[in-house]
Amino acid sequence: MSRYLAPLLFGLIGAGILCWLGVWQLQRLDWKEGVLADIEARIHGAPQPLPVMISPEEQRYQPVALEGEILPGVLRVLVSTRSEGAGYRIVSPFRSGDRVVLLDRGYTPTRLKDADRYTGPATITGNLHWTDERTSSTPENDIDGNIWFARDIAPMSEVLDTEPLLVVAREVSPGDPTIEPLPVDTAGIPNDHLQYAGTWFSLAVAWLVMTAYYIVRQRKTGET
Repeated sequence: MSRYLAPLLFGLIGAGILCWLGVWQLQRLDWKEGVLADIEARIHGAPQPLPVMISPEEQRYQPVALEGEILPGVLRVLVSTRSEGAGYRIVSPFRSGDRVVLLDRGYTPTRLKDADRYTGPATITGNLHWTDERTSSTPENDIDGNIWFARDIAPMSEVLDTEPLLVVAREVSPGDPTIEPLPVDTAGIPNDHLQYAGTWFSLAVAWLVMTAYYIVRQRKTGET
């Protein structure tokens, strides 16, 4: 019997560690769901005027309400949606009082990328956003061709001569029939903890099965 003790302990300890990792991922899932709920509550909170003092960490997703004018100028950011496929986000300058900011007006399909866009008086509700879309594999923006691969706020503000501040529209009045708003939401924030937990628990089961198989095989070998 003692010959089976070491592999049995090894199997139980290994499975225990894997189960602990699975439980830890479930705890992370509970934490992440709380974070996402807080973000959703912030996104859909009461709109406020544009802040004077800018604090990206404190004001991320802050809802805002603006009255002013959509100015001429369009930047096109390559994007894809599930319902429509490839297209572009349309970013224009927006003047509110004595301030001019970037306005992400929403999605337009590829076939309408060169359509005339509404400019003039407008009322906007939306959210402040500091994007984090660029990775090591993101192509460089084709500024001359007006094809952007990420919403890079600093260079966009230079091209359109605005503050480096982006408002993502939730509602635009009057609307532009060629543009569908793509408001800020939590869909792009990864939450894979349940999948990770399932992986760890599956590995724990596989570990126990392999341990049992090894012990049974050793027992049969000893009996022959």
